[in-house]
Amino acid sequence: MMASVPVPVPTQPDDDELQLIRRSGVALRMGRLSLGAGTGSYRVKASMARVAHALGVERHQAHVTLTEITTTSHRGRSFRTEVTEVRRVGIDAHRLTLLERLAGDLDAGRRPATVEDVTRALDEIEARGPLWGALLNALWAGLACAAFSFLNRGGPVEMAAVFVAAALGQGARRAMLHRGLNQFGVTMVAAALACLTYLAFVTALHGSGATATRHEAGYVSAVLFLVPGFPLVTGALDLAKLDFSAGVARLTYALTLLMSAALAVWGVSALVGLSPDLAPDTRLAPGVLVALRCLFSFLGVLGFALLFNSTLPMAAAAAAVAVVPNVLRLGLVDAGVLPQAAAAGAALLVGLLAALVAPRLRVPRITVSVPAVVIMVPGVTAYRAVFALSEGDTTQALASGVQAVLVVAALAIGLAVARMLTDREWAFEH
Repeated sequence: MMASVPVPVPTQPDDDELQLIRRSGVALRMGRLSLGAGTGSYRVKASMARVAHALGVERHQAHVTLTEITTTSHRGRSFRTEVTEVRRVGIDAHRLTLLERLAGDLDAGRRPATVEDVTRALDEIEARGPLWGALLNALWAGLACAAFSFLNRGGPVEMAAVFVAAALGQGARRAMLHRGLNQFGVTMVAAALACLTYLAFVTALHGSGATATRHEAGYVSAVLFLVPGFPLVTGALDLAKLDFSAGVARLTYALTLLMSAALAVWGVSALVGLSPDLAPDTRLAPGVLVALRCLFSFLGVLGFALLFNSTLPMAAAAAAVAVVPNVLRLGLVDAGVLPQAAAAGAALLVGLLAALVAPRLRVPRITVSVPAVVIMVPGVTAYRAVFALSEGDTTQALASGVQAVLVVAALAIGLAVARMLTDREWAFEH
């Protein structure tokens, strides 16, 4: 006769284990919402840890990538490991602010640290829709790109055409994304639509006799709302925190988005015979030029910040922080300073100013500093690199591509150094 093998009887978790399961789940939900709002992995980890500790978890560890979170919570001899995935990657500065405030209040003991209370708070935050409707969201994109067009030497005609084209492109992009369409395909469609709208606008003006030339040179500014400045900068900051898995994934995502938009721009350019040349330099008196650069730096950052679903005070703070650094950067470049050196200095100043402004508004520093440097991201240079590569001009593609990479790296270095100077968590490794 064969001896019977005892079958292990599953045991039910005791009360402590059930409590750990619930607490771990709430902390993981905080991380999922933070990651979906577009913040860097270092902030996701910090927010989860603060919530977990406030709920009584003794030790909380997390591994965060662009779309996935793996956490382990410890309490006594028990531990709980969970995994979640975030499929929709986007930017929501307002949600991020509410989550950061919740984590800070729990950590400081200003809110009851119970699972039920935190769950209700997260329910309320998740239920909030966008601050701005579809029309206003499109107008913010048009405002940001029109301001960017002036900073790229565009004139009134280019700015008007860019405003219309970018607004229409962003409106179509938002509508398609809300229907769950593939993000990279949506980016290509929005870029093509913006380019064609710009071309139709300036062609109609030229055909009616309103302008002597067709003003084709400014069409690349019409797609700058598609430049993934937020993930580019946060990805580089993740690398600065030695979080290579998240940083590399975020940068790869940003570059793929950029390539999708650039290839669509190249397709339209090849179809209608355009080239992404700089607009003719407009001669303005130095004082007038500085004043206009201040105005359009403010409006450009304001538009981008509102496009990221910031509140008006948050957007105004980011815009105010950006004005002096960006105008100084442009002046230094005009004086012959290397663009990457000017970008690093401007980003450092932005980071230091954001360290003063953000705590007073009770908003995460990233919601002020990143929109302020997004306008410094060399979107036109990056598009020009892909265009030259598609045309077989390897030398020009390499020169433009290297220039764009150096400027983005310089922006991240400037922000990282500012954090190291003002934040002990960045200055020292724990």
